[in-house]
Amino acid sequence: MTESVILVGASGLAREVIAAGSAEIVGILDDDPVLHGTEIAGIPVVGGVADAAHRAGRLLVCVGSGAARRDIVRRLRRIGVGADRFMTFVAPSARIGRSSRLGPGSILLDAVVVTADASIGRHVVVMPNVTITHDAVLEDFVTLAAGVSLGGAVRIREGAYIGMNASVRQHLVVGADATLGMGAALLSHVPDGETWAGVPARRLERRP
Repeated sequence: MTESVILVGASGLAREVIAAGSAEIVGILDDDPVLHGTEIAGIPVVGGVADAAHRAGRLLVCVGSGAARRDIVRRLRRIGVGADRFMTFVAPSARIGRSSRLGPGSILLDAVVVTADASIGRHVVVMPNVTITHDAVLEDFVTLAAGVSLGGAVRIREGAYIGMNASVRQHLVVGADATLGMGAALLSHVPDGETWAGVPARRLERRP
């Protein structure tokens, strides 16, 4: 029997998960009261985030920002939602190598390719047509936008965001909560909290 799933966040990411199929999605939770009682892609919005504590079913946090996903997971933990409630969603068209590992709460959308011995943490979002090659490590709450390519043994630290169609050379590290702009070609390490962009990518700013 297919297990029921509740999405957290009435977002574009939620609609992508619904469109990708394969999960028995029975409802969406969102804190915007205007959405309560409406439908998103045919799925009813049945309450706020806090309602996850007493609704049956596995959970999937569908919020695009890694920082926002982290905040929601922390909120859920405070009201007693354990890690065992979170499912991992892999679109049917994605291909995951047998020696790679996926953490709970992560979302891998259409045409994602993960090759050998990669490690993907908790609540990671990987958008369509991303390539993650051997020995790459994606820490918790990372976001990879559509078309990203990671070379072998790349490490993306917690909460980092890699923009659409960016490429990262093998053995590099992108720091925690850093941002790599879309279309960038990264040839050196990115420190924590910095924003880089361009070809080759260079630092634009550092968040306090």
